[in-house]
Amino acid sequence: MILGVVLAGGKSSRFGSDKALAELGGHTLLARAFDTLTGFCEMVVIAGRERGPGHRCIPDWPGPDAGPLGGIAAGLNVALDEQFDSVLTCGVDSVGLPENLLELLSPAPAFVAQQPIVGHWPAQAAGAIEELLFSSRSHSVKAFAEMINARPVKLEREPANINTPADLTAAEKNHGI
Repeated sequence: MILGVVLAGGKSSRFGSDKALAELGGHTLLARAFDTLTGFCEMVVIAGRERGPGHRCIPDWPGPDAGPLGGIAAGLNVALDEQFDSVLTCGVDSVGLPENLLELLSPAPAFVAQQPIVGHWPAQAAGAIEELLFSSRSHSVKAFAEMINARPVKLEREPANINTPADLTAAEKNHGI
């Protein structure tokens, strides 16, 4: 079983407002990311938010401001506790992911080379991410991926990574939304 985790704990400082609630093609980025993972996973949660409209939310682990690793760590802990085999993650602003994403990222561990927060992680990697988060090493998703020997997967079409209102406008144009 696969747990989907939408990483939505960022402060959206470059965006200027809560980008999870920004609309793209008539749907919020949060709803788009949630729906994308729903197509691949038995259950989807939102990491890093106190509440999401009608969705289960989990706090970043070990606490707020841990960056994307905090959301991935939270998802891995839920996966272990609730007996999921793996976790499929994407950012709230990951737009334009391929329909065969899970196939491309299986078996776990694997991640999208152009956007490492989009990944498929084994639940057993919870110990490794905890070790990394409590170490003095770089707290990047790439460092975690290297630590667990995750396989980078290059997508034919680079997914959008929306950090500014201009990025949102470009995503609408580039992804035909």
